[in-house]
Formats: sequence, structure tokens, C-alpha cells
Amino acid sequence: MTPLLLFYCIISIIIISFILSQILDYLNARHFDDPIPPELNDVYDAETYRKSQDYKKANFKFSLLSAGFSLLLTLIFFFCDGFAYIDGLSRQVSDNPIIIALLFFGMIMLGSDLLTTPFSYYHTFVIEERFGFNKSTPSLFFMDKLKGWGMMIIVGGGLLALIIWFYDWAGKSFWLYAWTVFAIFSVVMNMFYSRLIVPLFNKQTPLGESSLRSKIENYAHTVGFQLDNIFLIDGSKRSTKANAYFSGFGSQKRITLYDTLVNDLEEEEIVAVLAHEVGHYKKKHIIVNLFTSIVLTGFTLWLLSLFVSLPLFSQALGVNRATFHVGLIAFGILYTPISAITGFLMSLLSRKFEYQADDFAKETYAANPLITSLKKLSRNSLSNLTPHPLYVQLNYSHPTLLQRYRNLKESKTPRQAQEI
Repeated sequence: MTPLLLFYCIISIIIISFILSQILDYLNARHFDDPIPPELNDVYDAETYRKSQDYKKANFKFSLLSAGFSLLLTLIFFFCDGFAYIDGLSRQVSDNPIIIALLFFGMIMLGSDLLTTPFSYYHTFVIEERFGFNKSTPSLFFMDKLKGWGMMIIVGGGLLALIIWFYDWAGKSFWLYAWTVFAIFSVVMNMFYSRLIVPLFNKQTPLGESSLRSKIENYAHTVGFQLDNIFLIDGSKRSTKANAYFSGFGSQKRITLYDTLVNDLEEEEIVAVLAHEVGHYKKKHIIVNLFTSIVLTGFTLWLLSLFVSLPLFSQALGVNRATFHVGLIAFGILYTPISAITGFLMSLLSRKFEYQADDFAKETYAANPLITSLKKLSRNSLSNLTPHPLYVQLNYSHPTLLQRYRNLKESKTPRQAQEI
């Protein structure tokens, strides 16, 4: 294969991915005006449903515009030998491969982020504001940007520098050392994410003595779940949308509730949501997801080690010498079809886990408060109750509200429950 042919293979993957994504979005958009399923008639009244439809349509149009803009920028950059130009600028500063790579990716990511920031700003302060979700301020928005750049420089830059050092030191075997580092990093982030990263963006407060805490602790005791760390997070300073999540394991496990969740739901509903989260822990979903992620990372790094040193990969993007950082760009795009397959399989697994966690909550607490909480959260976020089935299969990490409702209402035999 010649560099020119590989270049056009890369361009083809970019364009085909864009087209398939837009077709899928279009198919999903055609269902925006579908009638609400009878089981979910109590989620929206007529006025709120029209608002939900308007919100979905606004996001669809915005997504088409922003994705088209990103595609245009990408194609211009590729056809104008942008990678060769950035590589040349980096080499004017240093001849150290690690510094060159850090400057190379730093300029590309910073430039891309600056060009797309107006879209992000518009989405936050126009679309989200129009539909009553946004609680952020311009100063908070840009402070989050600066913090994100800092995280990218420290964490992303550190990991990249380590990988290149391994590559220069161990050659094609670098992937084994890089895999080890990524595995350790994944475990540490899973255990300490709420302690290390979340405080940079949000304030977390231990849930004080209250009837809610007592109900949560009583439920945790009935299922043999040791839970000492229950926190409230100030999600309302950015959005009215609610959430709850479980993080860590062992002595570091904790449950975090958005303050918006506590404000929107009754106490019984909050406990039902937490019963779902406890189900993820009891069913070992967190461990399975972590293990699967580490295995996929190892596979990707191994595959990268086979191709990244080939001069053809760098030459396809206009750089004559075999260069790790340029080869990494080419590999990342060529890996897209494999990534799509693994992403689809991970979504299947994730939806299965969500059913299992719902079943756990139903069996150990109750189905009805979980159903009413899901309906309230869907209404408050103006979520789509009638998505296209193919869109769900390819994009959803959770079953739809209708699927979860029917699953929670269904009486299962033990055998059926195991098969979900």
C-alpha cells in the first residue's frame, strides 16, 4: 500500500463515520413526534411533551451543524498537510521526541478546543438556557475550560510522555509497560476519582443526619452493604439535571447524590435509585467493567505496537520520517471500525447490567419508587421517550425508560431473571 492510498483510506473512514452517524441521528429524529407509549402517559403533559420535542429538535439541528463544522475543519487540516506543519513547528523547539510529541498534541488539541468552544458556549448558554437547564455562568464555564486544560496537560501529557519513553526504551514491547501503567491508572482513578478529580470542579458534602440518611443506612444494612460514605454534590451550580453515581470499591466506595436529585425526588425514590446503584456493586459490575476496559486497552496497545513504527503511517499524513506521534494519529483513525464494534459490545453489556441492577433494586427494595423516580428524572431532563431502536442499540448505555418500566413491572421466574 502506498502512503497516498492509506491517506485516502483514512479520509474515507472519517467521511463514512460522519455519514453513518448523521443517518442514525436522522432516523432517531424521525421519531421525535411519535405518540408517547401508554405506559408512560404520566411522564409528560401536553405542554411539557411539546417542550421535550422542541428540545430534541434543537439539539438535533445543533449537532448537525457542529458535526459538519468539525468534519470541514478536519478535512481542511488533512488536505493542507496540517500534521506535517505542526510536526515541523514542534521540531523547531526541540529535538527530544517526548517534547516534540507533547508540543504536537498540545497544539492540535488546544487549537481544536478553541475552534469548537463557541459551539460549546452556544449550547450551554443558548439551548440549555432556553429550556431551563443551565445554571452555569460564563466565568464558571471558562474556569472549567482552564481546569480541563490543566488536567489534559498534567494527566494526559504525563501518560503520553511515559508511553513515548517506553517506546524509545523497549521498542515494540513498549505496549506491555504502557498497559501496566494504564491498568494501574484505571484502578487508582476508579478508587480515588471522587477524592482527586471531583473536588477540582464540584463541592462534595457528607450527607448529614436526617431521615434520608437513616433510610439509606437501613436499606444498606438489610442487604449487607457497608456504606459509610454518602455525599451530596453541588450539581445545581451548572445544571438542573439530576444524577447519582457509585464510585470506588473496598474501603473507598462511596455514593454521591446530586443536590438536584435530592430536591426532585421523594426519599423513597432516592433510596430506590441507590438500591439500583448498590445492585451494580453487588453484581460485580464495577469490577467487570474495569477488567474489560483494561483488557481492551491492552489489545489496543498491542495492535498499536504492530503498526505505529511503520513509516507508511507517518508518510500518509505528510511526515516523511517514521514518527510515533504522527503514526498514533493515523492508527487512531484506522482503529475506528474496531472501536465501533467494541463500543457496541460494551453497550450491550452495559444495558444488561442496568437490567440486573434494576432487578436487584426491585427484589431488595421496591419496583414502584424506582419507576416513579425514573419517570421524574426523564421528565425533568426532557428525555426522549420514543428513540429509534437502532439508535438505542448503537448509542445507549442504558435501556430506554419504556424497556426499564416493562422490566420492572414484569414478574419473572428465577430462570428468566438470570437471563436478562
